[in-house]
Amino acid sequence: MKPLRVLLLGALWAISITASAQWQWLEADGRKVFSDRPPPSEVPAKNILKQPGPRGLPVQAPPAQADVPAAAASAAASAPRIAGKDPKLEAKKKQAEEAEAAKKKAEEEKFARDKAQSCERARRAMATLNSGVRIQQTNAKGEREYLDDAGRSAETRRVQGVIDADCK
Repeated sequence: MKPLRVLLLGALWAISITASAQWQWLEADGRKVFSDRPPPSEVPAKNILKQPGPRGLPVQAPPAQADVPAAAASAAASAPRIAGKDPKLEAKKKQAEEAEAAKKKAEEEKFARDKAQSCERARRAMATLNSGVRIQQTNAKGEREYLDDAGRSAETRRVQGVIDADCK
């Protein structure tokens, strides 16, 4: 039983050692950063909240760019900082908005085409009504009926309303 306790305590001690190898510092904008690597050189020492190593001994951060070639260092320095916006998300959002606008435009074009067709049919119907020829319609029973003068004037008013609405 005793060797098992020693082994368990040793494992816990090893885990605690690796967990203490963490850096913690405050960015210039006030955000806390946790990392297993030391902070960049532009972070002042007063903003370093936690660093790995024994509590009594100060641990010096190795230079961040000592092993990085100069070209890579300048590229990393000139890389833009993300200011809370994801470019991929913004591109997807813009694409969705463009798709929605295209869909709306297609619906408006279809509506305009339908309205123009309705206008054309109404004008042809009005020309037929004004020509004086006998007009026949099918009633609810499926029988043919000829329009009398009252029916012709009612149909003329209805067609004129369609023309007024669709032919602007």
